[in-house]
Amino acid sequence: MSTVPSGQIVLRPIANPLPLGFLALVVATTVISAAQLHWLPAAAQTQTALVLLAAVFPLQLLASILGFLGRDVVAATGMGVLAGTWLAVGLVTLSNGSAPTSPTLGVLLIASTAAMAVAAAGATGKLVAMAVLATTSIRFGATAGYELAGTTAWRVTAGVIGLVLAAVALYAALAFLLEDAYGHSALPLLRRGQGQAARTADPEHHLAAALDQPGVREQL
Repeated sequence: MSTVPSGQIVLRPIANPLPLGFLALVVATTVISAAQLHWLPAAAQTQTALVLLAAVFPLQLLASILGFLGRDVVAATGMGVLAGTWLAVGLVTLSNGSAPTSPTLGVLLIASTAAMAVAAAGATGKLVAMAVLATTSIRFGATAGYELAGTTAWRVTAGVIGLVLAAVALYAALAFLLEDAYGHSALPLLRRGQGQAARTADPEHHLAAALDQPGVREQL
């Protein structure tokens, strides 16, 4: 007579890492836009790279790790791609010397554009988060155009899109932070489907869903 294996699942609540990841994105895209729009002198290129390496990469890496621990594959994947991209941008910028563009960086950003589009496609349950990821994809695409073509039009376009992204990411960070701080949505997050169920479903729903999560089921 066969028996069903029994086990125990231990859940550890964590704070929502999205505000941290989105605020780090605000810092990164604002600094890069300031450089692209020539608000910063060309001599500040090294400092710009150091900001990405010291202030942005570690924060978004942390957000990605917490996203995986929180079982949110979209948030974790998006933050992970951002962390790796900003790390690469910082390192390439440091090694590029006085050259204004880098074809290698342009190719990397094309790949990151596609990667962020994949992450955005999975965020249909939280439309505000989806807007941040989708705008990031567009921002990377425009920057890739500048790195490959080196024209003023691409540079200015990328800088402007970067500022738009900063505004969208700042709103998303504030909305998610207030939601967790107050226990309810203070600003619209446009949750729907599974995104809405994450806040309104009963505990049994979440426990049942956990049984099919990676780390519980036998294979990924």
